[in-house]
Amino acid sequence: MFERIEKSIFATMMQNDNLNIVVRTFSGLEQVLSEELKRIGGRDVKIKNRAVSCKGDIGFVYKANFRLRTAIDVLVEIDYFRFYNEDDYYNNINNINWEHHISIAKSFVVKAVAFNSHTFNNTHYLELKTKDGIVDRFKEVYNGERPNVDAKRPDVPVFVHVEETRATVYLNSSGQPLFKRGYRTEKHQAPINEVLASGLLKLAGWPKEKDFYDPMCGSGTFLIEAIFHAQDIPGGIIRRNWAFMHWRGFDKALWQKIKEVSIDKITYFGHQFYGADKQGKCLAMTKKHLENVKLDDVVSLQKSDFLEEQKPLQNCFIMSNPPYNMRIKSELMELYSGIGNCLKQNYSGSEAWFIAPRHELSKKIGLKPKKKYGRIFQGKIECELIGVEMYQGSKKFKKQR
Repeated sequence: MFERIEKSIFATMMQNDNLNIVVRTFSGLEQVLSEELKRIGGRDVKIKNRAVSCKGDIGFVYKANFRLRTAIDVLVEIDYFRFYNEDDYYNNINNINWEHHISIAKSFVVKAVAFNSHTFNNTHYLELKTKDGIVDRFKEVYNGERPNVDAKRPDVPVFVHVEETRATVYLNSSGQPLFKRGYRTEKHQAPINEVLASGLLKLAGWPKEKDFYDPMCGSGTFLIEAIFHAQDIPGGIIRRNWAFMHWRGFDKALWQKIKEVSIDKITYFGHQFYGADKQGKCLAMTKKHLENVKLDDVVSLQKSDFLEEQKPLQNCFIMSNPPYNMRIKSELMELYSGIGNCLKQNYSGSEAWFIAPRHELSKKIGLKPKKKYGRIFQGKIECELIGVEMYQGSKKFKKQR
């Protein structure tokens, strides 16, 4: 049997300022997440595939969940071990002091991934084996009693990462993914994910000393996330529940202090925010979502078609998610061509960023991209983020100066 190493038990977690933390995000957003973690005090920050690792104390775990805007969830390592078969794996899981982490009155669920494992080639079986080890531990400690398993809304999610003969066991401190901010209560047919929107804004370089404009605002996600960045508003500002609140030893006083300090950091942004959409129902959604975060007085909304707009804005920062689920490709190409013409004719001095299916927008927009970011996925659709600049006067004159 391989020797267990670096066990971390809950009795020392609250005093440990070197907790191993893994924060997950979407592909392409690892760099902006690493910068965000450093900004709030993460140490030994390292970029991984769709994740960033760092070290911190329990207060940092609370702060990361409340403040981060480009993270999906925050995982805290509680054990690491090697195993050589499924019985050995079970015994290692069963030996963890689960009663130090989870109250018998709370529910839990296990999620797992496995890579290059000869022991576990079925993720569901790995999750069941882990669940069995946890349940049996409780039965041994509590004379047959055990906490419930709740697959939909568990109090304490457990996450296991298996690679070859190595297993790392985490508590998911977030619970519901962090993109569930709580402000998006209306259903839009094709909304952009809140974390993805936030990450794209950072890739584009927002905030800048410009007015912000989303001419196809849909349900308002880019607008709200742009305000969050510009005013340093925590991503969890209206959220009420995180998994760490259900851990044994949750420090409510520390949590309240972290929230207060974070809210005190909210700042005034001296430029304007504008949103538009040609569909009235989209504007109604945006207005409702802005009201949910008490930002409805920050944004000017109007019903208009970007391609037919009569009152364009000068020297602004444009960010939008054009529709691309149109019935036929010719309609899509016509839309992108129209966007390019509209930008050239009406938005002198502005900077515009759009996310669209890979290669489609850059082919038809008719403007040379200032910058592009690829390998970004909206669901299963591979997209790219494209930024273009509209110069005041000719570009040739700009270069001569």
